Amino acid sequence: MFSFSRNNTSLLAKWWRNIDKQILLAFAFLFLLGLFFSFSSTSSVAAENMNKGTYFFFIRHFVFVTVAFFLLILISIQEKDKLVNFLVILFFISVLLLFLIPFFGIEIKGSRRWLDFPFLPRFQPVELVKPLFVIFIAKIIVLNEKTNIYNRYLYSFLVSLIIIIFLLNQPDLGQSLLLASAWTAMIFVSGFNMLILTILGLLLLSIVGFLIFFFPEKFGYIFLRIKTFIDPKSGDDFQSKTALDAIKEGGLTGQGMGEGVLKAKVPEAHTDYIIAVISEEFGAIFVLFIVAIFLFIAYKVLNEVFLKQKDEFLKLSLVGLISLLIIQTFIHIGVNTRLLPTTGMTLPFLSYGGSSLLGSSIIAGIILNFTRKDSNRNFKNE
Repeated sequence: MFSFSRNNTSLLAKWWRNIDKQILLAFAFLFLLGLFFSFSSTSSVAAENMNKGTYFFFIRHFVFVTVAFFLLILISIQEKDKLVNFLVILFFISVLLLFLIPFFGIEIKGSRRWLDFPFLPRFQPVELVKPLFVIFIAKIIVLNEKTNIYNRYLYSFLVSLIIIIFLLNQPDLGQSLLLASAWTAMIFVSGFNMLILTILGLLLLSIVGFLIFFFPEKFGYIFLRIKTFIDPKSGDDFQSKTALDAIKEGGLTGQGMGEGVLKAKVPEAHTDYIIAVISEEFGAIFVLFIVAIFLFIAYKVLNEVFLKQKDEFLKLSLVGLISLLIIQTFIHIGVNTRLLPTTGMTLPFLSYGGSSLLGSSIIAGIILNFTRKDSNRNFKNE
């Protein structure tokens, strides 16, 4: 599937000629920022608190970024019809991995979200599921024209519901909300009746409420997190409070590189609270700069969707993929600033972690593939 043609030079030249270089540059810059902040947020902590080498996490992150960027290029260079067919097959494999978590998953801090492979320790299958979920949902909605349109919407809803139930079982409320939001965005853009969409949304909320009420030992954490968010004194709010205090200390310009204390106080600050670490050391202005990069990517993609792209499948896929990136970014920022309950959501491209970078690179690679100038000439609806 993923292979270069015999004339590699010609293939790369064609890829470079047709790729959206502004989006590519924005993704590459986010990867570089992730490397920089990995060095800033983990070096002192690794040496002082974890008995690791000073550059232990940075070197690992560098390897993750190298593999992720290579994967981005590899995906973006493929022919679209072959790529989509492969991604659909990979979707079923990713769902199988998600299904295996209750039986073979690793439990960390009360959540069972990871599988441990010899070649990829602590791999989180949902990061693979997310971009493939978007492709599969778009394929259901658009590529089966013989089936009634409302049946297609129903099938897509059922697929979403099954995956969300898997995620809630881990438990992983943040990723569940993220996939539900991406599905809603895709359905909305496809022209779905808003009344029926509202009914389906209420149905999903009712199912979640049913699970919380009848299985409190498994799903009661959802209610607990919401309760803690509303009344911080009713639960453990240390991480969120410390992150918000760090953001306040950083002010507009920050305390300076290496001067922040959040990374030493909060476990996994370089993953779930990386934006607070950045804000503390480099200031709110730098955080706004990072947000601007994500919004620029969203603008470029949506400009492609609504002004240039004519293929409905590509439109829906691009809307779903950019929704994943933007919604996850703002959920991460919302949690760090205590505007949202704690979810354990990483920041795409910038947070430390191989699974997160893998998922981000797949999303970015597909976006670059689908926004190429030749996107309408070599794609076939099958």
